[in-house]
Amino acid sequence: MNNEGLFYATIMPDKDWWTELWPDPAGVLRAVGIEPDMQVVDLCCGDGHFTQPMCELVHPGKTWALDLNADLLNKAQKSCAGNENFQTILGDARELSNQLDEPVDFIFIANTFHGVPDKTAFSQSVNQSLKVGGRFAVINWHYRPREETTVFDQPRGPDTELRMKPQDVQVLVEPAGFKLDTVIDVGPYHYAAIFLKEHK
Repeated sequence: MNNEGLFYATIMPDKDWWTELWPDPAGVLRAVGIEPDMQVVDLCCGDGHFTQPMCELVHPGKTWALDLNADLLNKAQKSCAGNENFQTILGDARELSNQLDEPVDFIFIANTFHGVPDKTAFSQSVNQSLKVGGRFAVINWHYRPREETTVFDQPRGPDTELRMKPQDVQVLVEPAGFKLDTVIDVGPYHYAAIFLKEHK
């Protein structure tokens, strides 16, 4: 979301260390199960670091990028220029279900879930935005002391007390109508918890 007034500790980082941390965003997207011809949402997309490869990966499927920060959304739009399957949504991620015309196959959120105030209510909106059988991937920093997650020799990521174990995410997301499908490592400091929407 990249708005401290709504989602705590989710400011978009500097591009240099973000690229160092995520050198292969397309590889992350493939690892969580995003495939060609899917309808997908990059939720709280920031500057579009994951959005641009997402557009290419799902083609001819469609990608929506949502963020509340107009400047960041503009950067995402520029990075995705030329991708006809790309659309932006300027808005609150908690209102996603009111901002899509149809349910989608996959919703992806990276490095933001820890700052969501009411994570179960947020997950309910995500659930309402997915087709039955759709998936919700939550990319989080591992539950490690912040001083152990360094990029360019400096501690990075949210404060230690804000970090969540996969089972903590599961406890908050499953009551919204999901079932945890799998948890995988996606980089040196992150995991992806991937949830399945089983019922309407």
